[in-house]
Amino acid sequence: MVRQDIQNIVILTGAGISAESGLATFRGPDGLWEGHRVEDVCTPEALARNPALVHRFYDERRAKLAEVAPNPAHEALAALDRAWPGDLLIVTQNVDDLHERAGAARLLHMHGELKSALCAACGKAVGWADPLPPGSACAGCGAPSLRPDIVFFGEMPYDMERIEDALAQADLFVSIGTSGAVYPAAGFVQMARHYGARTLELNLDPSAGSSYFEESRLGPASELVPELVRDLLG
Repeated sequence: MVRQDIQNIVILTGAGISAESGLATFRGPDGLWEGHRVEDVCTPEALARNPALVHRFYDERRAKLAEVAPNPAHEALAALDRAWPGDLLIVTQNVDDLHERAGAARLLHMHGELKSALCAACGKAVGWADPLPPGSACAGCGAPSLRPDIVFFGEMPYDMERIEDALAQADLFVSIGTSGAVYPAAGFVQMARHYGARTLELNLDPSAGSSYFEESRLGPASELVPELVRDLLG
């Protein structure tokens, strides 16, 4: 990696970076997420059909955060964030808070956050650390409409315009621990290449989009990410 050629960086992280901290990947080999069909806990239809199940599922995921900690991959990206002199944007598909707890600041959650509640009536989001029962009232508008602030299948991810602008300016795009199967994130590598960025994948196994990357490095994120950051920072 020739540091002099790189000024602006976009990094995409997926479930693989948090798996080493003990959080289950979004969709396991059996097609389930923590024992549930994804369609039963991560769609607007599921929320309307069985709000108690959906709220309880995310309550359990939120509580789990207290049992895990950032790993060396999160910590390395936070160190890069602190030291990198150019533009840097870490885009995560993850809904956990491990990047923040490691110290990353130039970060956005495109799929929402476990520690946030969203009002389905007025659209206001608020930090939330406790259980969130169905019918919880919004402090902004008073409607009993708070739901997990998670981007369900069929909903638009957050900050897409900002992400696309960053990809258009990027000299380097790095994807870490992603399946390469969930769009629109899976298309970021093609967008980055279209705008002329170098592209690098760090993953435990080849992803569905590996062929689109100029370079793929295989191994644990906790080893590969610190190596990349040391290379970038010299």
